Amino acid sequence: MRFDNRITQMLGVEYPIIQAPMGWIARSQLAAVSNAGGLGIIETSSGELDAVRAEIGKMRQLTSKPFGVNIAHAFVRDETIIQFVIDSGVKFVTTSAGDPNKYCRQLKAAGLTVFHVVPTLKAALKAVEAGVDGLIVEGGEGGGFKNPQPVMSMVLLPLVREHVKVPIVAAGGVCDGATMAAAFALGAEGVQMGTRMVASAESPVHANWKQAIIDAAETDTVFLNQFSKPALRALRTEKTTRLEHEHGPGIMGEFGGAKDLYFGGDMEASIALSGQVCGRIHSIEPVAKIICDTVAEFEATMARLARSYGPVMA
Repeated sequence: MRFDNRITQMLGVEYPIIQAPMGWIARSQLAAVSNAGGLGIIETSSGELDAVRAEIGKMRQLTSKPFGVNIAHAFVRDETIIQFVIDSGVKFVTTSAGDPNKYCRQLKAAGLTVFHVVPTLKAALKAVEAGVDGLIVEGGEGGGFKNPQPVMSMVLLPLVREHVKVPIVAAGGVCDGATMAAAFALGAEGVQMGTRMVASAESPVHANWKQAIIDAAETDTVFLNQFSKPALRALRTEKTTRLEHEHGPGIMGEFGGAKDLYFGGDMEASIALSGQVCGRIHSIEPVAKIICDTVAEFEATMARLARSYGPVMA
């Protein structure tokens, strides 16, 4: 299937499918996303900026296709990373976890395309006012850091679409072609996948985390720290079940053993961020197959709906 919309045109990709910028995970191993026709993203939220710089260089070696970088404002400890991203030749940046005004003008003045991640209509309007080129509209069912008052995609996507004209990428709950088609019906022109890419063959995380996603039910995530930012959605483990009933700023300290979980497989060492869509992921597949199957199912879903319901007013 050929896509030709504002997202594919802006990003220069074949498919409007973006890989989420997951800390420590969104690195050059997931160049496979770009090679498969989507858009790979390099993270900065780990704060390991020397590693990030190296990963951008590795991406250049692993793919000749476009890729982007995420700048998570709350985790930027060295602002030279902004100029480094500009100088690296990257053309697409997503910004998140902070005021969209902070880096938008600098990035756009350098010729980059900038999308900002938003969890509410108010945040979307602020980002548009700041001059972003588009939005990543992130529903509360998604994994990772969240707005303390989560709004799910079924409400958030059409709400934002009613009020803005810029292109929208839907994040949260997307793992296949059917959910991609649903996101398009609600006003998106592209989708972002996080949890689905964590459970891909190329994902650098330990097999224990991938298997935990495969084994999870749709109820097996917890929403943490909602009374003291940042809120988080993560897989249910003994640790996160305990933390679910604790309120206070200390939760970020629980990430101290992140690498022991991410790469050592100790699921109690830290917090395994994950979206509710884990309940719909049943196998570990290569990225190329995930994207190919998503596009094929999207096309089949749209064709089925057209056959079944259109034109409804004939």
